[in-house]
Amino acid sequence: MKILFALLLVPFLVSPAFAATPLLPEDYEQIVSSEQGTLKIGLSVEKSDSISKLYIGWINPMTNKIQEHIDYTVKVVKDGENIFGPIPLTHTSLGEVKIPVEFTSLGEHMVIIEMEGILFQPIPLETTVFTINVGEEQIVTTEDESTEDESTEGGGCLIATAAYGSEMAPQVQFLREIRDNTVLQTQSGTSFMTAFNQFYYTFSPAIADYERENPVFKEAVKVGLTPLLASLTILNYVDIDTEQEMLGYGIGIIMLNIGMYFVAPAVVIIALSKKLRK
Repeated sequence: MKILFALLLVPFLVSPAFAATPLLPEDYEQIVSSEQGTLKIGLSVEKSDSISKLYIGWINPMTNKIQEHIDYTVKVVKDGENIFGPIPLTHTSLGEVKIPVEFTSLGEHMVIIEMEGILFQPIPLETTVFTINVGEEQIVTTEDESTEDESTEGGGCLIATAAYGSEMAPQVQFLREIRDNTVLQTQSGTSFMTAFNQFYYTFSPAIADYERENPVFKEAVKVGLTPLLASLTILNYVDIDTEQEMLGYGIGIIMLNIGMYFVAPAVVIIALSKKLRK
């Protein structure tokens, strides 16, 4: 039962439906180098009376193009208190993300972006800090500074990666995009991830190891993941702009999968049982 429950929720692990709006590197309002100059980071803010959006892009300084496959965390701080995040360590294959943030008060807010990996390779932590003056037009970039807080929750999906053989497999990349651009882009999704990661990583390494040792079990997991992948394609055709919409679609997809994995098999078993009794 624990394994079935884990498979049901796997997509939300490898999981902020907020797709990053395509922006050319020069379109960002502010572009600064990361702490060690490895990449440049662009930040733009779409301000709103309700939910504002932070557009973040990682730019390769050699090519002046968006750098794909970045591992990062983001948090927003005001007066020393977190008003958003930090989100768990997250992977974006696109190199661009859009993060909705609710600013509940005016004044100076710090957007702290930490980069920990490029192209699936870990790098020493590099921190960039932007200062946003909410209620004013100007966005000011502060000097890069290090922070002691480092979130390492929410790495890759161990079960799916073991099943498909590589982090570069299309199915795994699809699940990563759901995580990066859907669940972790909302405050409710971030809270869900924090709780779920504590549960997921208690058993997923053992399951992944068993997949590698047992080809039959590995193929069974692939079959088990297929309906989940199919149901998650729904998120590619809807626009989600509020926490309520995220909760609605998330609960709907969970209920759909409960129907596929539990209700439908139960109906079949009951029907077969009745026929056998006759």
